[in-house]
Amino acid sequence: MNASDVGNVLAPVNALLNATSATLLFAGWFAIRSKRIEKHRFRMQGAFIASAVFLVSYVLRFTLTGTHRFPELGFVRVIYLVVLASHTLLATAALPLSIATLHYARKGRFETHRTLARITFPIWAYVSVTGIVVYLMLYQLAPRLVSSASLP
Repeated sequence: MNASDVGNVLAPVNALLNATSATLLFAGWFAIRSKRIEKHRFRMQGAFIASAVFLVSYVLRFTLTGTHRFPELGFVRVIYLVVLASHTLLATAALPLSIATLHYARKGRFETHRTLARITFPIWAYVSVTGIVVYLMLYQLAPRLVSSASLP
């Protein structure tokens, strides 16, 4: 198995890590809405770990295989680029926000944690979900559209 093969295996692994993070984020949100604090804490820590593992895996995949360009598919490409741009921009905010939000919870500063979590949660959830969308569009949809466009 060469570097390119490893990189290509990591793409669906990264999507799975994003799905895990998103699932745990929403499960954590439902837990805190039901005042199940320990379940909330456990699930949010799990979401953070899944996101951290994703980040390491993504950097490794990028190092091994580089940038993967979305093919010229008209309006579908425009949609992809809009989703990718918003995902990338918000991902840069999600990391420091999630670290700060977890930090305040661990320090027992729950009022600050709660205030910051109201900003962090929707951004982090959006980034996790759009990470899956980016994967599906780039690795599943685009190859199918390209192959169907080349049919006689």
